[in-house]
Amino acid sequence: MPRVLLSEQEIAALVEASAAKIAPHVSDDTVCVALLTGGIWFAADLMRALSRQGVNCLFDAIWLGSYDDARESRGSVTVRAGLQRGVGGKQVLIIDDVFDSGLSLLESARMIREAGAASVLTAVFASKPWPSQRALEPDFVAWEAPAEFLIGYGMDDAGRFRGLPEIRSV
Repeated sequence: MPRVLLSEQEIAALVEASAAKIAPHVSDDTVCVALLTGGIWFAADLMRALSRQGVNCLFDAIWLGSYDDARESRGSVTVRAGLQRGVGGKQVLIIDDVFDSGLSLLESARMIREAGAASVLTAVFASKPWPSQRALEPDFVAWEAPAEFLIGYGMDDAGRFRGLPEIRSV
C-alpha cells in the first residue's frame, strides 16, 4: 500500500482549522457546492465543522469530470450534473478535494456566476504545485500537498481508494 502522507487525525485537524478560517466569511444563507465526486468527503466534513463554528450553510453539488479513470486531466471538463438549488443573488462556497490543473474549479465558478450568484468563494482540501499560473486560485486551502499522485479522502486511482480515511501517495 502506498505511503501515508496525512493520517485521519491530521485530516480532521486541517478541516477544523479550515472551518475556523472560512466561518467569518460565510453565513447560513451561503450555498456550499461540493464538486463531485471527490469533493464530497471534504464538503461533508467541512460543513459539519462549520456547524460547530455556528454556521449552517445550504448544500448543493455539481458533478464534473476531467480525469475519467486516468491519472492526468484530459484538459477539458464535462458537466455530468449541474446545480439543483437556485443560487441567484446568493453567496456560494465551492468545495473540492484537490486543486491541480484548476479546470474543475474554474468551470464550476463560471457556471455558478452564470447562474446569478452574488459572490463565489472556493475551498479545497489539497492544493498541489503546478508548473504554470492557473486561471483561478482557491480562496481557502487546507493543505499544501506535494506534487505526487494522491489517493484517499475522496481522491482516487481509477475509482479506487476514495474511501481511505487517510491520504496516501502513489
